[in-house]
Amino acid sequence: MPLPEPALADLQTPPGIPDAEFREICSLVQQRLGIELRPGKEALVTLRLAEPMRRGGFTSFGRYMEHVKRDPEGPAMLEFIDSLTTNHTNFLREANHFEFWQQQVLLPLRHRPELQVWCAASSSGEEPYTMAMHAVEALGESAYRQVRIIATDISHAILEQARRGVYSAQRLAPLPEAWCRRYFLRGEGQWQGYFRVKPELSRMVEFRRLNLIESLPLMGPFPAIFCRNVMIYFNPETRSLVVNQMRTRLEPGGYLFVGHAESLNGLNVQLDYVQPSVYRLAGPG
Repeated sequence: MPLPEPALADLQTPPGIPDAEFREICSLVQQRLGIELRPGKEALVTLRLAEPMRRGGFTSFGRYMEHVKRDPEGPAMLEFIDSLTTNHTNFLREANHFEFWQQQVLLPLRHRPELQVWCAASSSGEEPYTMAMHAVEALGESAYRQVRIIATDISHAILEQARRGVYSAQRLAPLPEAWCRRYFLRGEGQWQGYFRVKPELSRMVEFRRLNLIESLPLMGPFPAIFCRNVMIYFNPETRSLVVNQMRTRLEPGGYLFVGHAESLNGLNVQLDYVQPSVYRLAGPG
């Protein structure tokens, strides 16, 4: 297992970002990620871009942005995207969603030979692995063969971290101790204090790179989609685009879970409200 990378805050940062370059970055982030960066975020952007600029030997934001925009699908653009995406999550975050997922999705559909669901904006993997653990708790050992979770994120770097499935003991703190023993391998030696997701649980989750504001690939239909705590960064137009694309990937009666701080109020998305942060596509689910 590779050792954890140094915190970005420990890295030398470039000089403050000029207004024109900040506006250029905001425009590119809106175009590629659908995320609105507002004035006041200059220090955050400077900090986030410090390491890619240092590695590339760039001493000005203008030259760095020329480099990034030269190849819209190249490694510099992907690194730019990775640097400016937010990846905050934890195990059992907004736990009532997982209880609903057990009771209203997994148990009613346990007769299916395969249950495939989608976890969008999966970040460093805690969310889809939490879904997988709840599936095993609900369905028993058959869940290892039966349940498949497609977990997507826009960041290459965070997806690699999620695939490794290695977490500090502090990150596992929200989980019951019995779950830590059942679903994780304890590190030894230089890995003392770290845990790795067991292979049988890891195989339930397939990580893929996907940009939610672009046309979605052929996938689904799903009985459930988790897309939590990402749409708070979008404007209403982008939220409508993302939710309507997801609606077309839900099976009739399927559920969409959004973050507790998110709402679909005011959006024309043709989904029925079930309870706060849970919506349903009409049908015989």
